[in-house]
Amino acid sequence: MLNNQQQEWTGHITAENQNDFPMILEQLCIAFTRSPFYTHNHLKMRVVDDQIEGYVEMAPHLIGNVQFQILHGGVTATILDSMGGIVAMSELYRCSTPETFAETTKKVGKLATLDLRVDYLAPGRGQYFVAKAQVVRLGRKSCVMRMDLHNDQGTHIATGIGSYMY
Repeated sequence: MLNNQQQEWTGHITAENQNDFPMILEQLCIAFTRSPFYTHNHLKMRVVDDQIEGYVEMAPHLIGNVQFQILHGGVTATILDSMGGIVAMSELYRCSTPETFAETTKKVGKLATLDLRVDYLAPGRGQYFVAKAQVVRLGRKSCVMRMDLHNDQGTHIATGIGSYMY
């Protein structure tokens, strides 16, 4: 049985609504966006074209290089890491069956980053930034994700590979 804090983090998704995948995506986005860190930095998770994407508008407190006015590398890494995690959670739910739902919810509740590699491809300039992730491998105890961040002009700012355990 999950406590209320765990239920909030895992999107309040129950066995009764496990087949409503659009609702699962929305609930995960709500849970992530409510995180104090995301709220403070105005980072948002949202569903676009049946996929979760991360979104953040450039703001003065997100600038790392003041001279060139570019997004801080730590913010970039955070967005990519978070995208890997939330998409991994959604994929675990998507692959769940009624028989495995309770175990899936436990996995989602304890999902954590094992390893993250970020390649910075271009300076983080832009009005806003969008991140997406895709599964490379989804296993029994861990997964590997690929994440990409683009600016409002479509410039590929950074890419990442993350490993997550559950």
